[in-house]
Order: sequence, then C-alpha cells, then structure tokens
Amino acid sequence: MIAFSPTDNVQDRAAGILEACKTELAKRIVGQEEMLEGLLMALIAGGHILLEGVPGLAKTLAVKSLAAITGLSFKRIQFTPDLLPADLTGTLVWEQASGTFSVRRGPVFAQVILADEINRAPAKVQSALLEAMEEQQVTIGETTYPLPDPFFVLATQNPIEHEGTYSLPEAELDRFLLKLLIRYPSVEEEIRILHLAVPPKTRPAQDGGTAVQTLHPVLDAPALETLRTAADAVFMDEQIAAYLVAVVAASRPLGSSAKAPRSAGAKAAWEGLYRYIAFGASPRASIALYRCSRIRALFAGRSFVSPEDVKAAALPVLRHRIVLSYEAEADGLDPDAVISRLLTLVPVP
Repeated sequence: MIAFSPTDNVQDRAAGILEACKTELAKRIVGQEEMLEGLLMALIAGGHILLEGVPGLAKTLAVKSLAAITGLSFKRIQFTPDLLPADLTGTLVWEQASGTFSVRRGPVFAQVILADEINRAPAKVQSALLEAMEEQQVTIGETTYPLPDPFFVLATQNPIEHEGTYSLPEAELDRFLLKLLIRYPSVEEEIRILHLAVPPKTRPAQDGGTAVQTLHPVLDAPALETLRTAADAVFMDEQIAAYLVAVVAASRPLGSSAKAPRSAGAKAAWEGLYRYIAFGASPRASIALYRCSRIRALFAGRSFVSPEDVKAAALPVLRHRIVLSYEAEADGLDPDAVISRLLTLVPVP
C-alpha cells in the first residue's frame, strides 16, 4: 500500500492515492481519462455510473481494473431479455433434507457490479436492480437483506443497437450519479493499444512490459475514506452553491427559473433553449452536482470549488436527467449540446 509521512495532510494523502490509482489503471487502460476520472469520482461520491459506448472501448476492462485496485468483490451480470429478477437477486431453494427453504443469494451481493447491456433486461429485472441501487438492499421472499458496503453499480449500454432492448425509465436513470460517454481513442492511443494486445513472446524487446499486467490494490477501505474526507473538506462558497442550483433549476422549463424577469434578448435566448427541453433535472441532480464539483476540485489539487468545476461536472451529471423534446431530435441536438448552451446562459458568479 501507499506509505505516507506523518506530516502529510489529508489533501497530500488524497493526491498520493489518486496518483497511485491512475498509475495502476494505466497499466491496462490506454487513454480514456474522462472515463477513469468518472469511475473514481463516483466511487468517492458513493454513486452509480451508466457507461454508454459502442462495443470494444474497454468498458468491461475498466470496471474489472477498478475492482482490482480496490480489492472489492466483483460480479459481472450479462443482461438478456429472458433474465429473471431471481437471476439477479437470488431465490429461495427448497432443502429436501431439512424440509425448509434456504436463501441462495444472487450475484448482486457483490461490492462492484457490472451490469452489462442493462437496457436488454425487461422492466421486472430493472425494477429489482432499482431497489438495490437506491436502498442498498434486496428482498427475497418476505425477508429483506442488506447489500455489502460499499455497493457500486456500473451499467453499460450500447447506443447503436435498439432491437431487443428496453429503454431505461427516467426514474431509474435518475438513480445513476453519472452518465459517461465512452469515445473512440485517438490514433496514438490506438497504436499503444495494439502494442498492449501483442502477446509477450512476439513483442519487440525494446517495447518492454507485458500484455496483461497484474494490478495492485491501492484503494482499500482506509484509502477510500481518506479520499472522502478530503472531498468533504473542499470548500464551496455560497455564491458557487447558488450558481450550481441555478444551473440545475435552469434545466426545468416549467420551474421558477423560467419565470424569472429577463431582458427581451435574454428572454428570447431562454425561450429558444426551452424549445428543446421537455423535462428538467430533479433536486437529486443538485446533490450529485454538489458532490461531483467538490471531487473535481480535489482532482485538480484545489481546496475550493470554482465555477469551472461546476461546468465540467454538469455534463456527466445532467446528460441522462434531461429529457429532450422532439424538436431537439429534429434539429440534431443531443443532451450535451443543450446543456452546453444552458451553461452559457446562466450568469457565472
């Protein structure tokens, strides 16, 4: 594990832990800094993540690597249309010898859950996972069982396949702290990926390294608690907090922000934006943005939150919580484009 000097404060310890995490993850994951930062951010905040990207972009590998550096128990669940809630949570099994039912716990009783292609599961399975995500418990028969702590769900979905899929309802999407979009690597990063994929026996000697490197646990329970303590110590000014709430409130066309007095030009700009928003984000988004803004400041090595931290965290926090109108789809706008336009309209303190 990481050794610290007795004189190191919590911020220095947190910086050392984060650097060790990035170093370990870089052994297997090339690039994808936004995804890796989002994974660590959600782990510190105690939230769940929705990963969206086409196959082959290392989503599963990243989740497995995160579990490896934390030393937490890990289970991968492949969601399919014929999956049953009992396949996820577990079921009661009749024991002939004793004449009683015993509980056979499902894979959801792990600390890190990879819900692969979650949108392929029917509504009953999604509702079972919803209880686990929100309440950190599952009900089998008439008994409720607590899930391990920490409990971390990372769900993936493929944005280009719609046959045999079930759209996640807004109530379930709102339970995810972040939605991360996994993008294609750059040319230089893809060349490095090719080098990592070459078997060790055929790789040039000057390249060094191995195809699959063993990751060391650097984010155990005490280290995670250090990061959370450091994040809680990050200062947020009241003006920044008001700006944060204004950003979330501005996503609601029917909210009080839409009725605020504005000049003719500003009113026209807001009306043009609200053409593209059917429903805005809930107060749960404000809580998520508050947590993630402080953690983002921690990642930057600062002890205070700036407006740029709020802006940077707004995209992954809000993109799955805003429901766009048909006009947005007709004009080719995605949630990120709408949120970026919203951020330009909300005054920065």
